[in-house]
Amino acid sequence: MHFEEKIILNKALFSSLFNGEIQCFNSPSSAYRTRAEFSIYHDENNKIHYAMHENKKKIPIQKFEKAEKVIQEFMPILLENINEKLAHKLFGIEFLSTKLDLSVTLLYHKNIEEIFEDLKKISCDLNIKLIARSKGKKIVFNGENLRQELDINGKKIFYEFNNECFIQPNTYINEKMIEWVLSCIKKDEKKDLLELYCGYGNFTIALASNFNEILATEISKKNIEFALRNCILNDILNISFVRLSSEELSQAFEKQREFNRLKNINLDTFNISHVLVDPPRAGLDENVIKLINKFQNIIYISCNPITLKNDLEILCNTHKIIRFAFFDQFANTPHLECGVYLTQK
Repeated sequence: MHFEEKIILNKALFSSLFNGEIQCFNSPSSAYRTRAEFSIYHDENNKIHYAMHENKKKIPIQKFEKAEKVIQEFMPILLENINEKLAHKLFGIEFLSTKLDLSVTLLYHKNIEEIFEDLKKISCDLNIKLIARSKGKKIVFNGENLRQELDINGKKIFYEFNNECFIQPNTYINEKMIEWVLSCIKKDEKKDLLELYCGYGNFTIALASNFNEILATEISKKNIEFALRNCILNDILNISFVRLSSEELSQAFEKQREFNRLKNINLDTFNISHVLVDPPRAGLDENVIKLINKFQNIIYISCNPITLKNDLEILCNTHKIIRFAFFDQFANTPHLECGVYLTQK
């Protein structure tokens, strides 16, 4: 589906809530995906090929033009270097790339310890971050953390994460999304920020200089570890990352429960002017909506227009939509990412 079609469909979806101008950010049509996952097709000559599922069948493919260039270029090189032992019982290959790094994960239906030396050799020969997985086992060669560098309004922001983290799948659009969020914050309004679903700090780190203090929450322990590391990488001291679910955070603000994870944080000292939420596809639950609609400014990043609309219908009882944006995260697909900025009525 072309971006223009998506714009028309989604403008109609939100027409009852917003009739102003919607900013639209188009993606490159190819070489944009940072993550690519393939099945493996074994032909009658025991040669392996990348494959994708179509109508419940594996269809061999020669190339995948949606993937970032570094992935496209490395795909044939990897196949050429996978020997017979490594090909046996191999059922999947996953790639994850950044501007600075590439990692490859090989998925097996056999004990990967039996091919340890072959895996080690290919990781050394190709000089790659290699992860091998089979049921209950995982072996890592050359590390699994990836470095990323984003250009946000001419400023370099540095990150580190691994493939267990949620990662924005389109680096170009991710930079545009962060810049758009920054554009929603007026200098005379900024005080403190509350961010929910912060991940490894994708938005948080870039927003740090725009607020006095930031309280950012995330349920994943691994994401919190990387978020703290990313503060160090960027010399940031004004962010408090806390491992709390959205429900727990609501309980903490309502003083319904005390949390040991908040023992060094006094919620009453925060003067929150903005809330940023980037929830999963299911959108916001009732507790989160009750919590965030008390604050003056809400910035909502959504990967699901349907649940976004449902949430906005509730939030618009207390807030007014000021700005709206569409981001073409997955070019030539029906998927659309949205950004909404609301202020209290």
